Amino acid sequence: MLNAFFPYLENEIVQSLISGILAIAPYVLPFFFAFLLVELWIKYVRARYVAGVKTVLLEIRLPREISKSPRAMELVFISLYQGGSTSHLETWLEGKVRPWFSLELVSVDGQVHFYIWTHEKYRKLIESQIYAQYPNVEIVEAEDYTLNVYRNPKEFRDRQEANLINGDDSPPPIWATYFRLGKPDSYPIKTYVDYGLDKDPKEEFKIDPMSSVIEFLGSLKKGEQVWIQILIQAHRKEGRTDAHWKKEIPDWKKAAREEIDNIRKKATQKSTSQFGEFEMERLTPGQTDTIKAIERSIDKYPFEVMIRGMYIPVSEFDPISITGLIGSFRQYSSPDLNELKLGWFTDFDYPWQDFRRMRRSKGEWAMFDAYKRRSFFQAPYKNFNAKRYILNTEELATIFHLPGDVVQTPGVNRIPSKKSGPPTNLPI
Repeated sequence: MLNAFFPYLENEIVQSLISGILAIAPYVLPFFFAFLLVELWIKYVRARYVAGVKTVLLEIRLPREISKSPRAMELVFISLYQGGSTSHLETWLEGKVRPWFSLELVSVDGQVHFYIWTHEKYRKLIESQIYAQYPNVEIVEAEDYTLNVYRNPKEFRDRQEANLINGDDSPPPIWATYFRLGKPDSYPIKTYVDYGLDKDPKEEFKIDPMSSVIEFLGSLKKGEQVWIQILIQAHRKEGRTDAHWKKEIPDWKKAAREEIDNIRKKATQKSTSQFGEFEMERLTPGQTDTIKAIERSIDKYPFEVMIRGMYIPVSEFDPISITGLIGSFRQYSSPDLNELKLGWFTDFDYPWQDFRRMRRSKGEWAMFDAYKRRSFFQAPYKNFNAKRYILNTEELATIFHLPGDVVQTPGVNRIPSKKSGPPTNLPI
């Protein structure tokens, strides 16, 4: 009967192929289902582990005077290079994963805040390292600012029914994006060393690349919020202790050294002389500087990174704020090295790409929820619409450090620099 519908089944070759598949199926299928079962188990235990981790959001309040270069923050990041050493038992049975951290620059109504989100167990480490480098700052446990913003349709509807908000209209749309690297991550971005801040010049001579970001954040109007989230996780060689079936995944330094070799090969030219043909390396000044920058980069601790940016209007959507968010990272770009540029974002170029705005709404809600959960390296939003890349401690300290007096943005609230104890002659 099947031959009437599928005449090609009468072919002897097809029949032999089917017979062969049926013959080996009892031997192959058990391995296939075992592999599938282990993959599902790893996802389950990791999700359970991540859900059980206690977290805390720390706000860093800046003093009026900071005379340290970004090198001070780089020392803080070195202490956060936590490989999360695990055994096979912890990986395969408990679902233990490497810790990750979130560095956050937030503007609410033009008021700029510095946050670090971390697992509770690393709180004392972070506080001690920051106080060691910046003794005049204040670090306090903060309420999660994301909990006061509602964009999920169900949450918004529930708040309306509870008379917590008025009106029938939904809030204006949000806009969210990733920032990605323009070249392979072997090439570093322009860092504070390139701006001369490693020499710790006087405040009046400093050119702080982070000032552009802070000035933009401080320029927002009342009713506007911009969130910048820098998720980091220590990068290292991975193998079976990280639940990888295949051979070990090498670390990033190998790819960086291969890139240096490629640059040298491109600069190699064949020449001839009376003694015969030979090869000579003729590096241009730009190629020489690029090799030096890559070599300096691989000498630092590497982190896997993903940067999110979100624009959240409360009342009115202003497209200029999106332009400012995109442009606030351009000062880290270099034509010969690397750049942070626009990656995946929530809207679409043409109307027919998004019927009745369904895809954009789904993307907005997913990005908003991923931001609130600080999720990217692990479920539920593992590698969501983006690919992680490598930045070292020098690059991280460039895009997230505590600015000095050179940044005079009114929205940066600073605390008094010097603190004194009570007078010794107080009556008891």
